Amino acid sequence: MSALIVEKKDHVGVITFNRPEQMNTISGGMLAGLSEALVELDRDDDIRAIVVTGSGRAFCAGLDLKDQAAGKGFDGESSQFGEGGVGPLASTIDLRDAPPSVLHNVEKPVICALNGGAAGYGMDLALGCDIRIASDKAKMSAAFTRRGVIPESGGTWLLPRIVGWSRAAEIMFTGRTLSAEQCLEFGIVNEVVPADQLMDKAMELAREIAGNAPLAVQATKRMMRMAQVESFEANIHHVFLQLLPLFKSKDFVEGFTAFLEKRTPEFHGR
Repeated sequence: MSALIVEKKDHVGVITFNRPEQMNTISGGMLAGLSEALVELDRDDDIRAIVVTGSGRAFCAGLDLKDQAAGKGFDGESSQFGEGGVGPLASTIDLRDAPPSVLHNVEKPVICALNGGAAGYGMDLALGCDIRIASDKAKMSAAFTRRGVIPESGGTWLLPRIVGWSRAAEIMFTGRTLSAEQCLEFGIVNEVVPADQLMDKAMELAREIAGNAPLAVQATKRMMRMAQVESFEANIHHVFLQLLPLFKSKDFVEGFTAFLEKRTPEFHGR
């Protein structure tokens, strides 16, 4: 049985964590597989949106601690953290191919279908998605400080930007577990739906996104990400530069023509 399932349908790629008996904890081998799946879907011209979810009752309960206990690192190789403490550390750490970094740089919209508990690494991965739709059985556990660690995979960067500094500080400093409704109240998830409707809702949203001009959607995401680290003046300059090739695309002509003809446009990503 594959621990990571990748499917493609209706211009949507679906990545499913498939270790339900282990609460979809991520093994060393799954890390490389997840990065590869994200890159593959991002490069596939037929895919216009990505959905990430889990099988069973958990989304992802974090990294597989058995791998760590066995001396396996995040990449499945020998860990720098040996038995009883920290071993020799490298002077640099290359995380460019790690899933959180890859996820952050994917240009296609990513929807998290949060089917169950997301803890540790799993919570950070959920936060790294662009949109989160939660099952009413979902929850997020920020129990890092309760374990003597910190959100190691983007959580300290992502959560304050999603909910604001004060709310993020409250959640992370206390190490709280949030219910689906609390996640909705705090703005961490976009919507909460009954568990049996989760994938239908996520796919409906993904197909709605996929129905728009893919080059324009990807450029919009790119500009939104850049806006988080640059000035207003720099961002509107970059937006103008993004518009120039879009004006020359066949999809722009199709979108404008369809508007005039009062019909649904058919985009091809060209």
